[in-house]
Amino acid sequence: MAVCWLVGQSFELGGAPLAFGISKGAVFDAPSGRTKETRQAMSYSISTLLIRNLRDVFGENDPTRRRAAIDEIYTEDCVFFDPSKGVYRGRDQIDRIAGTIKATHPDFRYQPISEPAEAGDGGIVRWVSGRPGEAPAYSGTDFIIARDGRIAALYLFFDKLP
Repeated sequence: MAVCWLVGQSFELGGAPLAFGISKGAVFDAPSGRTKETRQAMSYSISTLLIRNLRDVFGENDPTRRRAAIDEIYTEDCVFFDPSKGVYRGRDQIDRIAGTIKATHPDFRYQPISEPAEAGDGGIVRWVSGRPGEAPAYSGTDFIIARDGRIAALYLFFDKLP
């Protein structure tokens, strides 16, 4: 039986109050162990979304932290266009492909090589990736379209190394 607890209200189990370390406005789903935000999502600048996507999604080794970042910075109906692997729709698919990509080179780091640029609801950032202290192994450009302060679409372009 799925039970949801609304934060900010007290519940008792066997006479002892239950307390949850969850942000106000979140709902805790006991069977999944996850929280679901019920309040307005935090809005991020396009530049922040671009950098967080590199660092906290595609650069993150820890699956729990990666998923938390995806839930925070991507819209529910997001889409990721990868020129070599195809199209991924929704947070679950983006989580799977980001984990798969990171697993192929867990020690690589994504480094922006220019400041993010913004225009309207879109933005780009150029980056390189490789082992810290070594020459980059590959490079690319991420282009996003944002909606309500979250990534609605991500387009990846591979570039020639600078």
